[in-house]
Amino acid sequence: MAQVAQNPSQQQKVIITNKYGNKLVGILHESGTKEIVILCHGLRSTKEDDIIKNLAAALENAGVSSFRFDFTGNGESEGSFEFGHYWREVDDLHDVVQHFHGANHKVIAIIGHSKGGSVVLLYASKHHDIKTVVNLSGRYDLKAGLEERLGKDYLERIKKDGFIDVMQSGSFDYRVTLESLMDRLDTNMHEACLQIDKECRVLTVHGSSDPVIPVGDASEFAKIIPNHKLIIIEGADHSYTNHQDELASVVVNRIKEALVHFSNDV
Repeated sequence: MAQVAQNPSQQQKVIITNKYGNKLVGILHESGTKEIVILCHGLRSTKEDDIIKNLAAALENAGVSSFRFDFTGNGESEGSFEFGHYWREVDDLHDVVQHFHGANHKVIAIIGHSKGGSVVLLYASKHHDIKTVVNLSGRYDLKAGLEERLGKDYLERIKKDGFIDVMQSGSFDYRVTLESLMDRLDTNMHEACLQIDKECRVLTVHGSSDPVIPVGDASEFAKIIPNHKLIIIEGADHSYTNHQDELASVVVNRIKEALVHFSNDV
């Protein structure tokens, strides 16, 4: 069941210019709190993804402000879509965090789904300024899952042609360049996660029936992230199609814990 915000009139569009000059478009769910949570979508997705919207509504109903936005080249944001560019999305997220810190808010948590889950973990490995991170179905091994998306012999073909065009239902969906593919292959989640501070509280949530990213990836994160909690939602797929309420409950509870930690730290 989808979450419905009790007071949607408190939503407003916010545009933030990133360090590369692209305008990032997002929706602020204002609950009147200084504390705010940032929500990050996955690959070929947007801020309008059901998971992201449902979590924003659940947080709003819990009295917590949140901001959901489109990464560069996705949704309403400027720039061109790139298949890799994980660290560029970390840069986008950092610009968003800095914006709200300068707008009299305090970002208490970052939440990401799928590719966004990997991005929030990479962020935590680099910036060390957010003490609560929620990884929803993020990928641990970025070398995996490529043949399913790009086809057999993808590395040989992309080195020969310089790109692969990904088709969806017989029509062009997006182009993967050699540069963006190598960017993904060169992004090492294991090494990055070893750099996450032990003071950073990381929650990983994964569905036991995820056909896109194996639930085993979640266990790998649990092995190496020092301050880590793992929750497996039984029967849930990659999009938590029939488990939205359960996901929202788990996430909101974690954010309530983050609020307590934040108030104690102030």
